[in-house]
Amino acid sequence: MQPPLVSVRSSAVFPLRSVTFTLFLIVGFLATGAASVRQELVCSPFPVRFGSIVIGQSETLPVVLTNTTPGRVTISALNSGLAAFSVDGLKFPLTLESGNSVSFNVTFTPTTTGWQGEAVSIASSLAPRSFCTGVEGRGVTNQYLTPNPVAVGFGNVKVGTTSTLPMTLTNSGPYYIELSQEQTSGTGFAISGLNLPRFLGPSQSVKFNVLFTPQSVGAVTGSVDLTSTGLSIPLTGTGTGTSTGQLTMTPTALNYGNVDVGATATQTVTMSATGVSVTISSAASNNSQFALEGVSFPVTIAAGQSASFNVGFTPKTSGTQSGSLSFATTAPNSPSVESTSGVGVVPQYTVGLSWNASTSPNITGYNVYRAVYASSCGSYSKVNSSLNPNTTYTDSAIATGVTYCYATTAVNSSKEESGYSNQAQVVIP
Repeated sequence: MQPPLVSVRSSAVFPLRSVTFTLFLIVGFLATGAASVRQELVCSPFPVRFGSIVIGQSETLPVVLTNTTPGRVTISALNSGLAAFSVDGLKFPLTLESGNSVSFNVTFTPTTTGWQGEAVSIASSLAPRSFCTGVEGRGVTNQYLTPNPVAVGFGNVKVGTTSTLPMTLTNSGPYYIELSQEQTSGTGFAISGLNLPRFLGPSQSVKFNVLFTPQSVGAVTGSVDLTSTGLSIPLTGTGTGTSTGQLTMTPTALNYGNVDVGATATQTVTMSATGVSVTISSAASNNSQFALEGVSFPVTIAAGQSASFNVGFTPKTSGTQSGSLSFATTAPNSPSVESTSGVGVVPQYTVGLSWNASTSPNITGYNVYRAVYASSCGSYSKVNSSLNPNTTYTDSAIATGVTYCYATTAVNSSKEESGYSNQAQVVIP
């Protein structure tokens, strides 16, 4: 009787793994329930919209390029087929590791009126040309989006307090203007009440507030940039008085989720100083499974500036773990405390087998046999409790760190059983 031809695929419940062995059969490790990953170079945003830009003027927007493939990709060029859209900010050739991202800029400089659109393409080791993102914008002869006032001056504002001034944007043009993105620059400046994206019709206005909360004594300049239109509104203000340094942390809690026992997951906490500079003299963890990575103290953070620190979680046992990191600082709210939590997990594996149906007549089902491999495949034992009518089987009664051999047999209606199929080996991590 003709035995079936078997192949094996094993799946790890925790965490995501993907290992492929090319032998007489195919063995792979896949995380149960894991979503498929787009294996390509991905650009964001998609598309890049510039709105209305006065002819001869330019507007620049950032684009993030991410390598979602499982391997390293070498990028040799990024370009647009339309002269009005230029791409810069990267040096080629550029090697991008799996999961990593880089930023580049797209600049729109219209030379004619009307809507213009094009694509940014990528030349890489994946393909001589692939699509990155679309770019679009409108060239206009006048800037129809007008601010009132045209510049915002806050004057003197005490450090740590907030001053608020109103701002109105009016569309004086003959067609709708899309307000899709806003960016505020300058330490202490912010806006409120401008809900984007939105369209502003002819003669319509929108009101919002500009806020200034000085972080230190001295003059500050900035701007509110409506990046989709090219409009920039200058901001000025001066922080006055004396202040005491304060230290804030973002986020205030780190949750690592599930992490393999013995592995390390890393998250970042950002500390920001306001008022005057703050010095961090030391840090202590009440749980050794949570630890700062690569930090030497003391660390001084200037007023209005930030510093980022990596915190690693290395579970030693399975189960939920929690702790906290305490930072001794010169700020009056010292110590600053960051709470931490995570779950240590031991990976659980299943082995999925599949095989070609036997070509012999009157086959009613199959048996699955397993052996432990040492220097060779040992004695086989049947693992299915009843005759398997399908050409697939999942074995969950396995142990980590063991190599197994598998084979199948075919059984006909006369209960005659074939010899073993080809042997398949699988290593459980």
